[in-house]
Amino acid sequence: MFPFVGSDIALIGVVIVVVLFLFAGIKTVPQGYHWTVERFGRYTRTLDPGLKLIVPFIDRIGHKVNVMEQMLDVPSQEVITKDNAKVTVDGVMFFQVLDAARASYEVTRLETSLMNLAMTNIRTVMGSMDLDALLSNRDAINESLLRVVDQAASPWGVKVNRIEIKDIAPPHDLVAAMARQMKAEREKRAVILEAEGQRQSEILRAEGEKQSQILEAEGRKEAAFRDAEARERQAEAEAKATEMLSAAIAGGNALSVNYFIAEKYLKALEGVATSPNQKTLILPIEATQILGSLAGIGEIAKTAFGTEGAASRPPGRGGSVPSAGG
Repeated sequence: MFPFVGSDIALIGVVIVVVLFLFAGIKTVPQGYHWTVERFGRYTRTLDPGLKLIVPFIDRIGHKVNVMEQMLDVPSQEVITKDNAKVTVDGVMFFQVLDAARASYEVTRLETSLMNLAMTNIRTVMGSMDLDALLSNRDAINESLLRVVDQAASPWGVKVNRIEIKDIAPPHDLVAAMARQMKAEREKRAVILEAEGQRQSEILRAEGEKQSQILEAEGRKEAAFRDAEARERQAEAEAKATEMLSAAIAGGNALSVNYFIAEKYLKALEGVATSPNQKTLILPIEATQILGSLAGIGEIAKTAFGTEGAASRPPGRGGSVPSAGG
């Protein structure tokens, strides 16, 4: 054994005291946390993440505060809406501590206080709305809750980032009534769409008939124009023929008058033959007389219009019409 003198014992004691002081004064704060420092029970400062020094045996760590974003479940609760419908609602809240000192010393049990604050404001906000608005305006509810709860939690050094309503559960009888209402609305919408489709179909059909009538009228107009043009051409031809006939008569050609009379005679005969009321047609008995009449009419036509056939015919074959008695 090595004998220890008094100076050695004193040195060892000093080393031990220094180690204890260092151990008590050096603190390592992990990332995502802030530690509060208290001196004789009074808050003095906040330690950030990293290696920090405090006064040993005088300062101590008061609270270790998580400054990361945290999630807090809001338990289910019953809410009575503006139209006296009872629904069951639950939600979730995301918050973050911005000031560790205020979160530690301004409120007791921070998470419990935030949960009660969220539940109270959920009843307040959702109780001011009727059931239909409650079910269809969930985003508006979340926004209103976020604004109110964040403002209320601000003195605690807490920032509320989001509040989401997870589920809204009406009673079973209300769910059945809503299902019947939705079915009736869909049937009503189907009837309206069917009527609208039928109306559109009738409009299209009427438009088609209108267009058809317009095209038919245009066709009749075009046909009438063509008929008028044909009658005009025919009238011009008849006027020209009458003019030529008048010129022939004025020139002393009496056969032209006979041609004109023969033409009218043939047209009258054709009308008598094609008349539905006239079934009996009286003709001359002798066929030679009929043939002679037809040949005489042809000769009149050739003579009236000065065709070359009458001039080139042999002189032994006369073109006069045989008498009815010969």
